[in-house]
Amino acid sequence: MQKWSSALGNLVVGDPAPCHALIPRTRKVSDTVESVIVAIDGPSGTGKSSTSKAVASALGLSYLDTGAQYRAITWWMITNGIDVSDPLAIASAVGKPVIESGTDPSAPAITVDGLDASGPIREQDVTSKVSAVSAVPEVRTRITELQRSIARAAEKGIVVEGRDIGTTVLPDADLKIFLTASPEARAARRSGEIKGADVTATREALIKRDAADSSRKTSPLAKADDAVEVDTTDLTLQQVIECVVTLVEEKRNTAGGAEKRAAR
Repeated sequence: MQKWSSALGNLVVGDPAPCHALIPRTRKVSDTVESVIVAIDGPSGTGKSSTSKAVASALGLSYLDTGAQYRAITWWMITNGIDVSDPLAIASAVGKPVIESGTDPSAPAITVDGLDASGPIREQDVTSKVSAVSAVPEVRTRITELQRSIARAAEKGIVVEGRDIGTTVLPDADLKIFLTASPEARAARRSGEIKGADVTATREALIKRDAADSSRKTSPLAKADDAVEVDTTDLTLQQVIECVVTLVEEKRNTAGGAEKRAAR
């Protein structure tokens, strides 16, 4: 296995807990850095969104929440009366909505046909149906093209979070991170975000979503072979952020991310 020598120790790519040796950061993070593309994948409740936004902010990078795009197209399907249990109906309508994603990590925005969809896409109706919609191949093709175009346009680099970024959307990303956590930890975190949510029910819902995402034929949830796996179960959010920032800086400095992409 490939190893990285770093401030975090010798990290084995695929090691389930590379951040457990985390040491405090003693240097200031630059707010302008060499262009780099970072893919952060993992299931719900592992800290993907919070970590990705914080890392992008710390390093002066753009940020893209790809899950919001799938939620946005699901919301559009629902509000426009498309039968989301019918893959053919979904496929025939997939090119109609205009989806635009903001990439400012401090205020990520998403609009559908010019309307702010940041609130509606988080409603339970969308949450319960997004897996079915995102499993349709035509949906994944449309959204993947959108994601790649946004990443290409990010001059200073970008942190892209999702479930298939390192494996399908951006397989040549400079750094790939795969976040994991125990089902119990994930359920507790997600329940804390939703007022009145039941932890047990949330855990069951997460496991069901994992099964759906991991078993779909097109671009399933999976860890890339060259991704660094970070188990966040026993880590604070700040520790995870520090870990990923360190990995990004070291990868950028040792691999010359901008030169690698320029040669593609």
